[in-house]
Amino acid sequence: MSNVSHARSDLSGHPDASEMRARYDRVMGGRDVALVDAPVFLVGLYCAVSPWVLHFTANQPALVTHNLVMGIAIAVLALGFTVMPERMYGLSWAMCAIGAWIIVSSWVVGNSPDAGIVINNIIVGGLTVLLGMVCAGAAARTRSA
Repeated sequence: MSNVSHARSDLSGHPDASEMRARYDRVMGGRDVALVDAPVFLVGLYCAVSPWVLHFTANQPALVTHNLVMGIAIAVLALGFTVMPERMYGLSWAMCAIGAWIIVSSWVVGNSPDAGIVINNIIVGGLTVLLGMVCAGAAARTRSA
């Protein structure tokens, strides 16, 4: 049996080293908003469970389904931002649109909702719009660089 432990050396002599370094820089270049991914996921998670937290499952069944679906959509976007940031940050504006829809959905989808439901959806929608704008700004900054 041969001893190949001495065969390990520095990768700087590898013929594809510069290409690997450039690819790594390209992939990691869009991660300047990595700290936004977790809050986006948490906002989506809260939006999905908010009907049970605020106990409006009995009197607003349409809003229950709506908030559940919108929360799952936001959480899926957050997971996409984490897994494939270079492809998904283009959808940041979609997250802004989802946030704006959540703000007005209390009156459109709901049946005369009370103040707690309206305030909840305004806060969740506002946070979604704000985080979507941060992601969109980072995507624009990454593309221009």
